[in-house]
Amino acid sequence: MPSVSRLALTEFRSYADALIEPGPGYVLLYGDNGAGKTNLLEAVSLLSPGRGIRGAALSEMARREGGGGFGVSSHLAGIDIGTGVLATAPERRQVRINGAPASANSLGEWLSVLWLTPAMDRLFTGPAGDRRRFLDRLVLALEPSHAREAARYEAAMRSRNKLLSESDRADPTWLDALEGQMADHGRAVADARLRTVAALAEVDAALPDDQFARASIALEGWSGGDLASELRGARARDAAAGRTLVGPHRQDLAVTHRAKSMPAAQSSTGEQKAILLGLVLAHADLVMEKRGQAPILLLDEVAAHLDSQRRAALFGRLESRGQVWMTATEASLFEGIGKASRFHVRPGEIVAK
Repeated sequence: MPSVSRLALTEFRSYADALIEPGPGYVLLYGDNGAGKTNLLEAVSLLSPGRGIRGAALSEMARREGGGGFGVSSHLAGIDIGTGVLATAPERRQVRINGAPASANSLGEWLSVLWLTPAMDRLFTGPAGDRRRFLDRLVLALEPSHAREAARYEAAMRSRNKLLSESDRADPTWLDALEGQMADHGRAVADARLRTVAALAEVDAALPDDQFARASIALEGWSGGDLASELRGARARDAAAGRTLVGPHRQDLAVTHRAKSMPAAQSSTGEQKAILLGLVLAHADLVMEKRGQAPILLLDEVAAHLDSQRRAALFGRLESRGQVWMTATEASLFEGIGKASRFHVRPGEIVAK
C-alpha cells in the first residue's frame, strides 16, 4: 500500500524549509492552532490532482516571505513525486514523477488521497458545487481518468460560453463541435459518478452498524439525456444567462440519514459529522477493494469533534487501512492508537516524538 515515507517542503505556506519522514500507518500531528499542521496535510493533498484540501489558488500556497514559488517533494514506495510553481508563473503547476515532467491529472494513476476537514462540516447545507467536487474526489480515487474527462468537459464548456457571448461570431458549426465534445466527455463524467454512487451504496450496505450514522446517496440533476441536442436547443437561453444551464456540471449529490429517512442537511450538526465521516470511511474501503490499495487519508481535527466511543470506533475502522494522517491540538486526543509516527508541530518546526 502506498505511503509517504519522505515529504520535503520549500517555501510552502509557513515552512521555509521542512522535512518529515513518517512511517506507514498512523501519522499523528499535534500542536497549537496555527502551528502549521494543516499546511502539512495540504502538502500531501497536492500529491493528487486538483488544488488540495483548501482548494486555494496556487499563488496563495507560497510562503509570504519567500520569492513567490514553492516546492513539495515526496518519496513513496519506488516513486518520487514533486510539484510546485515557479515565481515567474505562480498559477502554473508543475509536476514531476520519477524526475520526468507529468500532468497534474496523471497523479491519480499513482495513488489516491482522500481528506476530511472542518471546512467540510457545511457540505450538506452548502452549495451544490461543493458536494459535486466532493463526489468527483471520490470518483477520482476509483477512476483516475475522471480528472481528464472532467477537465475536457469544462474546457469545451468555457469555449462554448465564450462563443455564445459573442453573438455576432457564434459559428453554428463550431458550436456543434464544442457541444459534441461536451456530450462525449459529459457522458463519461456522469457515468463515472453513477458507478461510484452505486458502488459506494453497495459497500455501505454491507458494513456492520457502528458509531457512525449510515447514509443513502443518490445523484440528482441532469439525468443523462442527449446532451448535444439539449445544448443546441438551449443556445439562446444560455447566451442570455451567460452560462450553460444543462449538463453534468448541474448535478448534485443527495445524502439522506438512512435510519431517520431525513435529508442530511436537516440532521443535527453531530449527525452530519458522523454521516460525512462514515461516507469517507466506506469510500476508503471501496478504494481498497477496487484498486487493491488503500488511499492515503488526511483527517484534519476529526478526533476533537468525536466523543470517546466514536473516537475508539474510528481508530478501530482505520487500523490496517493504509497511511492515515491526523491532526489535533493535543496529543491526548490520539489516546488509544498504538504504533504510529508522532510529530509535535510548532511554527515552522516539526519535531519527531
